[in-house]
Amino acid sequence: MRKFPIYILAVALACLASCEEKKETPKVIYDTKPEKVTAKADSSQIKIADLPIHMEGTKYLIHAIGDVRIYDGNTKTYGTSKTNSVSYAISNYNRFELTGYFENLKFQHIDSTALKPLTDKKIQMQTVTFLNTISDKTKKQILVYSLVDMDTNKDGKLDANDIKCLYISEFNGKHFHKLSEDYQELIDWNIVEAQNRLYYRTIEDINKNGAFDKDDLVHYYYVELLSPDWKTEKYDPIGNNGA
Repeated sequence: MRKFPIYILAVALACLASCEEKKETPKVIYDTKPEKVTAKADSSQIKIADLPIHMEGTKYLIHAIGDVRIYDGNTKTYGTSKTNSVSYAISNYNRFELTGYFENLKFQHIDSTALKPLTDKKIQMQTVTFLNTISDKTKKQILVYSLVDMDTNKDGKLDANDIKCLYISEFNGKHFHKLSEDYQELIDWNIVEAQNRLYYRTIEDINKNGAFDKDDLVHYYYVELLSPDWKTEKYDPIGNNGA
């Protein structure tokens, strides 16, 4: 019976160690000498393209490109297309938006067989949205992307555990460029049609603890969608800017 308290103590210490092991990985790991991290090759992956989609009112087909990971005839991926219990879908399409986890898009004019890639950068896309209401109103066709473009937690891969950012391009993929600042996590974005503007918010890890919390700083921006260069403007809805 004298050994019972020692047994309880051992169990408690084991539970404490287990909790420490499950500690959440930070989204950002800072390095005094940052270096480009390249994802390791995975022999279980095969690169595939989804069947093309055509968004109403446009003259281009969009092909989503990504990897499917296969283990002994089974896959770990997103989507619903299956053959012999193997899923080959990397994206989901809902009229004016593509969602999923894919690494590139290729654009094909409806009167052509040529395919043009969006980018040669290593990225992971999560949403691609066609601003159809802006197109109907102004005839300017624009795509907005939420994606990951840096391995901010330095685990050797790009995924949802890294910082999400905001990009924009013309509908054919031209002028693809980043709107949000590096190391600022995208919170959300929306369109104000009365102004032809895209508004968005980001959060910056100003205390450099690797996580986004109440002690960090929220930034507010907007972009004039009809401007030729899509210049980002910062604004402060919290401060007193006058009437």
